[in-house]
Amino acid sequence: MPAVYVCPLAQVPSAVVQVRPSHLITLLDPKDIIATPEGIEPDRHLKLGVNDINEPHPDYVAPEGHHVERLISFIKTWEGSDPLLVHCWAGISRSTASAFIALCMNNEGVSELEIARSMRSAAPHIHPNRRIVAYADTLLGRDGRMIAAIEALGPGRIVYEGVLFGVPLRFEA
Repeated sequence: MPAVYVCPLAQVPSAVVQVRPSHLITLLDPKDIIATPEGIEPDRHLKLGVNDINEPHPDYVAPEGHHVERLISFIKTWEGSDPLLVHCWAGISRSTASAFIALCMNNEGVSELEIARSMRSAAPHIHPNRRIVAYADTLLGRDGRMIAAIEALGPGRIVYEGVLFGVPLRFEA
């Protein structure tokens, strides 16, 4: 069954072997961007160099609208027949925001809150980056529903690093 998977950086090599994704999304600090892992075609690997922050800061690269536009465009190239793997440093914030966006894009007519709750059920530690979600909410014309869904979740379980988890691609409308 097609699914969207999320993991931390440390689990990318094993996740690529286990999940066998057709597409990979990397969201890391600009200085930490990784090479495309073996088994992934380079044109199917999106690399976004952004820090995990919710407000601009002069010493960091905040996620901006153009980053989220690239993310949305890349997700549109994914056919959904094979898994999508998304990772960041810890598998908690940037990656879960991006996975949430992918799931919302592929489930028109399904409540954003239902999608967010499904992700939290699969991984109690998720805490999606609100800045990334807010840009996507605007770009996808969701009228605040995506950010409201994330805010309704409240904080995730506090962990040092997340674990590999997946959420089925399709929900019942």
